[in-house]
Amino acid sequence: MNETIEELTAELLEKNPKLSDEKARTWIELLVSDFEASYAKAGYDYQGTAVVEKVIRQWIESYGDKIHEFAGTNPKYAHLINDSVN
Repeated sequence: MNETIEELTAELLEKNPKLSDEKARTWIELLVSDFEASYAKAGYDYQGTAVVEKVIRQWIESYGDKIHEFAGTNPKYAHLINDSVN
């Protein structure tokens, strides 16, 4: 999964150059963690990293360029932009 995290981080950075490498990786790790937790809470069986990767790629494509804006409106993620979007 670490290699997948690296690939997804690179994709997010391509989509949103306003993010630093560190913050992009943090976002990816957070999105993966939240997706897996939500999926489990919903009672679904774990489908493997391929499903996680597919969903996160869709989120990057749809929201990656403005993910830092979302953080500012959600207290759960606000700490990711306290010192700016970098």
